[in-house]
Amino acid sequence: MLTGLHIVFLGGDARHLEIIRSFTDLDANVVVIGYEDLHEQLLEVQHSKLTREVLRNADVLILPVVGTDDHGRVESSFSSETLLLNKEYMSSLPKHAKVCTGIAKSYLRNLCVELGIDLIELFSRDDVAIYNSIPTAEGALLMAIQHTDITIHGSCCMVLGLGRIGLTLAGMLQRLGAHVKAGVQKPEQFARAWEMGIEPFYTKDLYDEGVNVDIIFNTVPAQILTSRVLTRIPHHAIIIDLASKPGGTDFRFAEKRGIKALLAPSLPGLVAPRTAGRILARTLCQLVQDERSQDREQMDSLASSSGL
Repeated sequence: MLTGLHIVFLGGDARHLEIIRSFTDLDANVVVIGYEDLHEQLLEVQHSKLTREVLRNADVLILPVVGTDDHGRVESSFSSETLLLNKEYMSSLPKHAKVCTGIAKSYLRNLCVELGIDLIELFSRDDVAIYNSIPTAEGALLMAIQHTDITIHGSCCMVLGLGRIGLTLAGMLQRLGAHVKAGVQKPEQFARAWEMGIEPFYTKDLYDEGVNVDIIFNTVPAQILTSRVLTRIPHHAIIIDLASKPGGTDFRFAEKRGIKALLAPSLPGLVAPRTAGRILARTLCQLVQDERSQDREQMDSLASSSGL
C-alpha cells in the first residue's frame, strides 16, 4: 500500500487514467493538474492548478509519456490551458521526489540534473518497451489495413529497425502470412532476422531493396527514407512511420511522388490506451512501492544501529 504518499499527475492522456486508478487503489494521495476537461469522474482524486505549493508536497511527479517539449511545455489531452514546467516550479519539488515519464527530452533531463532530482524514464526499461511494443504493433497493423486495398497475407512488408518494436511487428506480420523484409544495422540483428525466417538486409542497401515492397513500417528515429530512396519505392506502397517526431521519412517528397506516408507516433495511447496505461501503471506502482520499502528498511537499520 502507498498510504500517505503524494502523487502528482501533470498532464497526460487516456493512458494516465489507468495509472491514476492504480495509485488510488493503493491508497496514495493523488493530485491531477490539467484534467479540467475530463468528461468522467475520477474518484478520490484532487484537481488542482499548477502551483509551487502543490509540487512542494509531491513525492512523485508523473508527466506525459513524452515528458515536456524543448521549452518545458507539457501536453494534456484533458485541458486547453498551457502547462509550462519551468525551473521555478521544478525547484519546488522536495529533494527526495521522483519525476517519472516515458521518454525525456534534453530540457527535462538537464533541469533534473541541475536541481538534483531523480528522473525515471520508463521506456528505457526493456520490460516496459517490450510490453508497449504490442499495442504499437497492433496499431500499426490497424493503420495498414485501413489505408490499403490489399491483405497483409501475401503482401511484401518491410520493417526498418529491428529493435523492440520492430521485432514484435515483424513477428506479427509473419504470422499473418506476409513476406517480411527487415532493414538492420548490426550483424546480430541480421542473424536474428534470418533465424526468424525474415529476409534481412542492411539499411545501407535500402535504395536497392525497396523496389517491390507494398507496406513499409519505419521505427528508425532518423531520416532513413530519403528522397533518393523514395524514388525506388512503388507508387502504390504505403509508409507507416512509427518513429518519434519528425519521423524517418521525407514526407514532402513522398507526397510529391504520390506515396502515402503516415506519421504515427504514440500509437498505444490512441489504439489501446487501457492496455498501454496498465503496462505503465504496473511498472510505476511497483517502482514506487520498492522505493518506499527500501526507505523503510534504511530507517529501520538506522534506528537499530542507534539503539532506538
